[in-house]
Amino acid sequence: MNYLAHAYLSFNDADVLVGNMISDFVKGKQKDSYPAGIHKGIMLHREIDSFTDAHPATAKAKEFFRPAYRLYSGAFIDIVYDHFLANDNIIFPEKALMDFSQATYKTLDKYNNDLPLTFKAMLPYMKQHNWLFNYRYRWGIKNSFGGLVHRAKFMHDSNAAFEIFENNYTALQQSYAEFMPDIILFARNRFNLSLL
Repeated sequence: MNYLAHAYLSFNDADVLVGNMISDFVKGKQKDSYPAGIHKGIMLHREIDSFTDAHPATAKAKEFFRPAYRLYSGAFIDIVYDHFLANDNIIFPEKALMDFSQATYKTLDKYNNDLPLTFKAMLPYMKQHNWLFNYRYRWGIKNSFGGLVHRAKFMHDSNAAFEIFENNYTALQQSYAEFMPDIILFARNRFNLSLL
C-alpha cells in the first residue's frame, strides 16, 4: 500500500496517521523515540506492508510487473492499489477524497516537529501536487511511477510500467477488489489492539 492507503488505514487517528505516513522514513530503533500513538502507526504500517506482500491477490498482481521490474514489482502494485482506492466510490464518494486529502495534509502539518527530515522535505511537494487526490488519475499514476523509478538505484525507465498498468487495468482492478476487504479487516483488527 502507498500513501493514500496508509492514511486511510489509520482510521482517523491523528497520531496513528503520522506514524503510518512516516514509517518508511524511520530507521531501526528510531521508532522507539516516538510517542506511543505515533509508534503504533509506525508498527501498523509495517504490519500492513507484510500482510499486503503475502496476500494472494498481490502476488497475482505482481506477476504483471515482475518480468520488467523484478523485486520492484511490489512497489508498483502499492501505487496501483492507491489508484483503485482513490476511485473506490464506496470508500470515497463524491468529494470525500478531496476532503480526506486536505485533512491528511493539515494533520501532518500540525505534527511538523515529529516528522523525519526526509519526509518533512517531501511533504510540500506532496501537498502542492496533491498526491493523495491525484492517484485518482492515470496521469497521477504515471507521475508516481516516474517518481519511484527516479528514487530507485537500478531502474531508469517507468514507461514500461505505465504500459503494463494500462494493458492489464481490469485484471489489476480485480486484484484490488479481492485484496481491499481483507486489508481493511486486518488493519482494523491490528489498530484495535493496544500493543503493536
